[in-house]
Formats: sequence, structure tokens, C-alpha cells
Amino acid sequence: MALVVMGLYALIVHAHLLRKVLALNIMSSGVFLVFIGLARRAPGEGTPPAADPVPQAMVLTGIVVAVAATGLALALIVRLRALTGRTTLGDEGGH
Repeated sequence: MALVVMGLYALIVHAHLLRKVLALNIMSSGVFLVFIGLARRAPGEGTPPAADPVPQAMVLTGIVVAVAATGLALALIVRLRALTGRTTLGDEGGH
């Protein structure tokens, strides 16, 4: 949960788009860790507790989607910089 909170804080505070993308990646890492931590089955009769494969598959799919979304976001940042010369959002016009 600490990674989610740190990522959310950085997402709100920073205006630079690259830092926002990194903050989203930190948040997603925190969510993936929570899912993996909760992915445990109750032990059956005479068997030890085992990991549930469904949350593990969801996390693996989430990692693939996060990598693709990060690539798209970085491509959009490069395109925005080429068109406007800025890497921030808003009217402040900073670089």
C-alpha cells in the first residue's frame, strides 16, 4: 500500500509528464504486490496452503498491459515535446 500512496502523491504533486508516468508505474507495482500477497488458497484436507493461479495470471496480464501503456505514454510525451516544445501540462509553459 505504501507504493500506491507514494505513486498517488507523486502523480498529484509533479507537473512533468515523465514523472507522472513513473508515478503510475509505481502505483501499478504496488497494486500487483497486493494482488500477489492476497493470492492464497485456504488449505484443503491434509494439504498445505497453495497460491491461487487466477490472481497470478491477472498480475502477469497487468504487467504486460502496463508495459504497453508505458510505451504509449512515452511515445505521446515525445510527440507532445516535438509539437509544443513542452513536457508539462497546463499553461505555465515550462520545459
